[in-house]
Amino acid sequence: MEDTLPDVIKDVLHLHIVKSEEIADDVQHTKERKPDLLKRVEDDQGKVFILHIEYQRDNEKNMAFRMAEYSIMLQRKHGLPVTQFVIYIGAGRPTMPMRIRNKYLHFWYNLLTFSDIDYQVFLNSEKIEQKMLAILGDLQIEDTEMILQQIVQEIENKGIGELEQGRYLKQLRVLMQLRNLEKTSIKNMALTGKIFVEEKDILYIRGEINGEIKGEIRGEIKGEHKKALEVAQELKKEGCSSSFIAKITKLSIQEIEAL
Repeated sequence: MEDTLPDVIKDVLHLHIVKSEEIADDVQHTKERKPDLLKRVEDDQGKVFILHIEYQRDNEKNMAFRMAEYSIMLQRKHGLPVTQFVIYIGAGRPTMPMRIRNKYLHFWYNLLTFSDIDYQVFLNSEKIEQKMLAILGDLQIEDTEMILQQIVQEIENKGIGELEQGRYLKQLRVLMQLRNLEKTSIKNMALTGKIFVEEKDILYIRGEINGEIKGEIRGEIKGEHKKALEVAQELKKEGCSSSFIAKITKLSIQEIEAL
């Protein structure tokens, strides 16, 4: 997500940022919070503010209060206004409340749904990381396999080694899982073989293809919890934050940090 941030800011959030710098993303004041993405930015009008983005897979009923906590702590720590976006990447429609409105507090944040964004916004990018986000966008009536084929072809044509290609394919499989795209939903067997290149994929257990079992499943994952631990371990190797991994796998922060 960090690699795609400049394009997400421009094409998804529609902010015209001319300057961005890292700031500490641990927010602590009586309690500790770790935002998904946090930047001190300056737009084309010369306005300086804190940009805070949360990627959310589930509909959290207390999301408005959580974002309000972030906002107050960030404003107190940095002395700057805070612009917040929650980008929903889960299945279905977001139902999270966006506002707090009572006698003493009026608060709201911006809520965007990835599946509402035209997939071509991402697919037309020159960056592989950005192209892969197309699978989370509004696919309209387009052929999902055609989009996957284009992404895989871009990865193959990038002129990189097998190790880095494998890293991109792992990221693609995580995004497919977020979109609830099952391995068996891909009818093109050649495409399936390119995306699921491992004997035992950590995200999708190898099973029936055209009615036949292709080999034995080595070390078959027993139960959803063990599967989630393996996914978390791979995401941790990729440098993902514990809070982001927790959203994807539903594991606790303590379980993830113990890996």
